[in-house]
Amino acid sequence: MTYLAEGGGAEHSSNPLIPNLWELGITVVGFVILYFIVHKYVVPAFEKIYQDRKEAIEGGLAKAEKAQAEAAAAREEYNQQLESARLEAQKIREEARTEGESIIAAARERATVEAQRITDNAQKTIEAERLAASVSLRHEVGTLATTLAGKIVGEALDDDERSARVVDRFLADLETEQQNAGATR
Repeated sequence: MTYLAEGGGAEHSSNPLIPNLWELGITVVGFVILYFIVHKYVVPAFEKIYQDRKEAIEGGLAKAEKAQAEAAAAREEYNQQLESARLEAQKIREEARTEGESIIAAARERATVEAQRITDNAQKTIEAERLAASVSLRHEVGTLATTLAGKIVGEALDDDERSARVVDRFLADLETEQQNAGATR
């Protein structure tokens, strides 16, 4: 213990749990300087970065919401245009169907009129040909009947009046027989 009594060991004899005042002062001054630097420069930089990120995220969310609202409005407008187009297409189809029916009806009417015209013309042609055939047949039958009657009677029937009477009587008898035959059926 002599060493402790001499004074040189007073430093060493102190309690190791109690810090040296000089070390404590330097540590406190260093901490205050470090706190000032961090508070003055580092914290505002972090705050700025935090605010920038926050604004970017909020701006991105706002842009996303705005884009989503625009997309919903565009989709609604598209759906309205699509519905309008569907209605327009249905209207056009209905008009086309109605127009088609009217065209078909007009074509049928024209076809009916044309068919009637053709039928009338055919009837007139048939009647004219029948009359021409009848006249031709009367003339040929008259000639043949006169020739045949002349052969049967033994004398020529050159008299036109007499031959016409004979032919008329023959044809009248022929028509009467045909009518009687048609009535019995």
